[in-house]
Amino acid sequence: MKSSISFLFIFLFGSAAFIAAAQKPVITKVAKFRPPAVKTFLGNNTNGAAITIEEAAQLIAFPLKISDTKKNNYKIDSYQFLYKRKSLIQDEETGKKQNTFTTVADIFRATPLPKIWIENLKGGFQKDEELYFFDIVVKDNTGRKFFAPNLKITIQ
Repeated sequence: MKSSISFLFIFLFGSAAFIAAAQKPVITKVAKFRPPAVKTFLGNNTNGAAITIEEAAQLIAFPLKISDTKKNNYKIDSYQFLYKRKSLIQDEETGKKQNTFTTVADIFRATPLPKIWIENLKGGFQKDEELYFFDIVVKDNTGRKFFAPNLKITIQ
């Protein structure tokens, strides 16, 4: 009786190992996707643009746009936005004031930025600050996702 249970255990264990080894993984070939060459725009501005404080106050409410050379627009899936804010600090020991920069950033799934962000940023722009849109994920008309170029705008 004991040997028949041992034989049954060995048989079942061996069969399971044989079946697992006999199965081959299924490999599905996917056609290579070459994303189109696209540009990122905020208004008419592209990466590296320098704008005035007044322009920044208007542009912050504009939608981010991605388009190719044939003027096809792409739907934005998500993006990150970073605002490099200029601040003034005072050294407690010397009393000397100096400029410093802080950043505020978040990830977004819709464009333009939410109203609360627009209202908080709109009135406080200063020279040398930056608006930076990065990790921009867009979809083509078949739903394939790819990255669009980053967009950095400096306020002069």
